[in-house]
Amino acid sequence: MRIATYNVEWFNALFDDEDRLLADSDWSARYNVTRADQAEALGIVFTALDADAVLIVEAPDSNGRRSTVRALENFATTFDLRTTRAVSGFSNDTQQELALLYDPAALGAAHDPQGELTGKKGASGAPRFDGAFRWDIDVDRAPEIIRFSKPPLELAMTPADGRPFRMIGVHLKSKAPHGAETPQEIMRLSIENRRKQMAQCIWLRHRIETHLEAGDPLIVLGDLNDGPGLDEYEKLFGRSGIEVVMGIDGGNGQRLHDPHARAAILQRLGPQPSTARFFIQQEGRYLNALLDYVMLSRDLCEAGARWRIWHPFDDPVCYRTPELREALLAASDHFPVSVDLDI
Repeated sequence: MRIATYNVEWFNALFDDEDRLLADSDWSARYNVTRADQAEALGIVFTALDADAVLIVEAPDSNGRRSTVRALENFATTFDLRTTRAVSGFSNDTQQELALLYDPAALGAAHDPQGELTGKKGASGAPRFDGAFRWDIDVDRAPEIIRFSKPPLELAMTPADGRPFRMIGVHLKSKAPHGAETPQEIMRLSIENRRKQMAQCIWLRHRIETHLEAGDPLIVLGDLNDGPGLDEYEKLFGRSGIEVVMGIDGGNGQRLHDPHARAAILQRLGPQPSTARFFIQQEGRYLNALLDYVMLSRDLCEAGARWRIWHPFDDPVCYRTPELREALLAASDHFPVSVDLDI
């Protein structure tokens, strides 16, 4: 079975208000890429990926008129994908939803949120992800109220032939100081965003621990907007959010495993895996970053887990296949990450 995560940059802009794919010559929300070119590129990538289930980060919007599920299923039909069913969770107001596109012949998937409901005052521990979390993020003994702008997608997964498992799809808060102009504003906003992002990681880790303690096979995947050594403010917190989510200080049975994350943690200097590629306008160059992960509980690691980053320049097969290489570059600023499991 192949499970994947893919952040599709502004997927929402490829659909009209009837959730129909817009594959025309108008510009997409990606720089210098038409809607037809991005749509065709995505069709090539999803076909090559050939996953049984794909967590889509930045999935099409869901509101009073539009439907994430309908848009994704229309997309699958257009490109004759076997992942014909979609499921989404709590909608948000960012036009970037979390959703799963999957093959119903291979497995079933149901939105199954865990945790207690909270009011505006929030709760500690592991409340439901559409609620509020109380946590002291600035060490002033006064807990702040933390919310997800994109509540994680919790899924109960039932393979057609295999053991049921849990999946949590995530798109955590960005640490980038958007809107800041002066050095002082950049520093203040960067630290504030990192605190909030770290609190989201702690909240997520609390939920992970409840599943591991219950013996649930677990996959946590998506765009965590973090990685070891990504910014200079990490030292203020002692560790990255990735290390918190993985439970790096716990026993082996309490840790989640992702070889790319582990490589980045153990080797802070030198070449590292990357899952995203951004153009830095001021510097006239591209920045590679490790932001996307597929983390497994120990029992799933023992099911012959084989990870792959579908990077157009780092993966030999992707690089040697011109059509796929160019499609990966046109489709998104992130690249898929997959894991193959013998379950």
